[in-house]
Amino acid sequence: MPSESSSDHPAHRHQGRGVFELAMAESTNPVTVLEESRCWDLLASQEVGRLATAVHGMPEIFPVNFVVDGEGVVFRTAEGSKLVELVINEQVCFEVDGWNDNVGWSVVIKGSAAIVPNGEEQSRAEALPLRPWVPTVKTNFVRITAAEITGRRFEFGPDPLLEYRYGKRPV
Repeated sequence: MPSESSSDHPAHRHQGRGVFELAMAESTNPVTVLEESRCWDLLASQEVGRLATAVHGMPEIFPVNFVVDGEGVVFRTAEGSKLVELVINEQVCFEVDGWNDNVGWSVVIKGSAAIVPNGEEQSRAEALPLRPWVPTVKTNFVRITAAEITGRRFEFGPDPLLEYRYGKRPV
């Protein structure tokens, strides 16, 4: 138990500032905004991401394996709801993340998705190191062209509010 009286407790010292604001102001920022080039590097380091679509106000998320190709990503898909949704609304988000015991990161692309047309562009897509994740026929290549790419790095640690609530850091 802390020895100071409740009026001396750090959470009560600064009038007009909430406990959350105090805790965040007195700690180092555990979130770092990543530069665009770092976002592309992290994106390229992964094989599976999540495609987010929305049709008629209903969002859906699909895991897909992909490759980075220029300023976008390419994945393969079969005929089905994913392909239909991309035709109805080409505006999508694509997210990839990674983590270990100490840090995590997330990269998000906002952009437009289009079926890769037959011909030279289709031949180029077929030459990419992209194979179906599951053994099903997936003849459609889809390219997401990035309008925006953002990323964040997260340092994991204890809840900073615990120190102010209980007067000590958890063990």
